Amino acid sequence: MSASATTADLAEVSVIALDIFGTAVDWRTSVSEQVAQIAGRTNTELSPGRFTDEWRDRYLPALEAVNSGTQPWRTLDALHREALDDLLDAYDVGDDFDETARRDLVLAWHRLTPWPDVADGLARLRRRYTVVALSNGGVALLTHLLKDAGLPFDCLLSAEIWQAYKPQGQAYRAAAELLAIRPEQMLMVAAHTWDIDGARRARLRTAFLERPQEKGPNRTADRAADTTCDLAASSLTELAHVLGC
Repeated sequence: MSASATTADLAEVSVIALDIFGTAVDWRTSVSEQVAQIAGRTNTELSPGRFTDEWRDRYLPALEAVNSGTQPWRTLDALHREALDDLLDAYDVGDDFDETARRDLVLAWHRLTPWPDVADGLARLRRRYTVVALSNGGVALLTHLLKDAGLPFDCLLSAEIWQAYKPQGQAYRAAAELLAIRPEQMLMVAAHTWDIDGARRARLRTAFLERPQEKGPNRTADRAADTTCDLAASSLTELAHVLGC
C-alpha cells in the first residue's frame, strides 16, 4: 500500500512504534564520521565508510545468534564491541586502538544525527498518537542517543527489557503488552524489510519509511517494494500527513 492509500483499516491504531537505527537517525554518516576522527587520532589509515559498513554487516548475524540461543544475551553495546574487536583484528590494526579508542568507537552509536524530517514528524504524530521508540539498542544507549539527538518520544522500549531482539516476535508482542494494547493497535514504522516482516508476523500493523541514503552511496537501501506493509512513505512528515496529523 502506498502513502496515498486509504487508512480506514488503521483506525484502531493508538500507538506508533518507530525504529531508531536508520529509520529515525542516520547511523551510517554519523558513525563513519566518528570512525574517521578516532582513526585520525590514532594515525591509522582506513576507509571510514567501508569500515562502518563492515561493522554494521555483523549486526543482524549477531542478533540472530542471540535470538537462536547460540549465544547468551548481551546488550547491543556488548555486541558492537565484540564485532569491533573482530573487525580491528581483520584489518590488522588492533594494536592501534587502545581501550579508550575502542570504547569511544562503541559510543559512536550513542551519538547519531536524526534525519531532517524526524523532529517535525514526531511532533505531528504525537498530537494524535502515543509515539514510542522501539529499538534493539540497550536502555543506556537509547537514553543517551535520544537525549543527544533531541528527539521527544513518549517512551523508549528497548529489546534489553525483555531480552529478545527484533525481528523475533516477542520483541514486538512484549512492547504491545507493556503498553496494554493488542498488537494490531500498534503501527511499526521502520526502514528495513526484516523489521517490517517481523512486526507483521507478530500481528502489528506496519508502515515502511523509505530511507534511500541509509546505507550510504555504494549500497542499496531496503525498499517498500521488497516487503508487504500497510503503508509506505518517503518521510515521517508524509506519514504523519497520511495519518491525519
